[in-house]
Amino acid sequence: MFEDLLRGWDGEEAVIRFDAASGAWMFVCIHSTALGPGGGGTRMRVYPTPADGLADAMKLSGAMTRKFAAADIPRGGGKAVLAVPRLPEGEARRTLLLRYGELVAALGGTYRTAGDMNISPADLDVVAERCPWVYGTTGRGGNSARGTAIGTLHAIRATVEHVFGSSSLSGRRVLVQGAGAVGADLIRLLQAEGADVLVSDVDEARAVQTGATVVAAADVIGTECDLYSPCAVGGTLNAETIPELRCRAVAGCANNQLSEPEDGDRLHAAGILYAPDYVANAGGVIQLVGLEDLEWTEDELQQGLARVGDTLRTLFRASAEEGITPAAAAERLAAERVAAAARVGR
Repeated sequence: MFEDLLRGWDGEEAVIRFDAASGAWMFVCIHSTALGPGGGGTRMRVYPTPADGLADAMKLSGAMTRKFAAADIPRGGGKAVLAVPRLPEGEARRTLLLRYGELVAALGGTYRTAGDMNISPADLDVVAERCPWVYGTTGRGGNSARGTAIGTLHAIRATVEHVFGSSSLSGRRVLVQGAGAVGADLIRLLQAEGADVLVSDVDEARAVQTGATVVAAADVIGTECDLYSPCAVGGTLNAETIPELRCRAVAGCANNQLSEPEDGDRLHAAGILYAPDYVANAGGVIQLVGLEDLEWTEDELQQGLARVGDTLRTLFRASAEEGITPAAAAERLAAERVAAAARVGR
């Protein structure tokens, strides 16, 4: 079941381990090391099949290559997935994370992990007991949700500026889908900017806690707003949903927001400005690598996060001047940086 997926993948290395004690599949996908060691978060999730977990890790690792390249951070792309039969707790969770740490350590630093869905800084503390290549523990670079949210705020400002002529968010209606760690942080930042924030989450109680206007999960796509901000699972932008959108722009924290590359064209044809997800949500990796590896000060970190908006402004200009989509402009920028690094490496 894995062979066909791997044959069609353009990455460098995939490591697959079945953890019999827990019933979990561990997938570590290293997409590219042209710019540096592969970096990316670990996602723990229940999947319909193990192959779905591998496919997710492969797709996400490619997005990480583009994310680091677009952010001009010296790391390659990688991603890990722990495909579990159920989300473990207590000692079972700790034991699984320790064995996962041993697997990452065995790769010798070619993959460096961090947090993602259902993986907290406390979980990463456990992984770090067995592995030296862990970002985002409780004692070092901090929770990457902070950087992701701040970077996405800069992305939203740049996007609103391109559409409406001003980066001010005062009175702008922003619909945030997902009120998890990153989404909740982003909502607080948007509220501080004076935005009229709507929120939707599968856990309605979590949405209510943000103090924003709650939109039912089933009504998200058709709700009228200035900007739609996907901050939960990916794939919410597709051939079925894009015609139903009632917004002028999309910029959010979620990974893999497009179900397929053609969705970037569909958004463009619909007159909706799309901030490519791996550019908009790069703040987390900028924070972790900047603080933990590059030894940035807080001021340097804030400058690095602000460059998310600057990068998008460059991409939006290229899109308008050359008649291409922002997604195509971002793909070209990332590919050029990876290719240049590969030439130097040879």
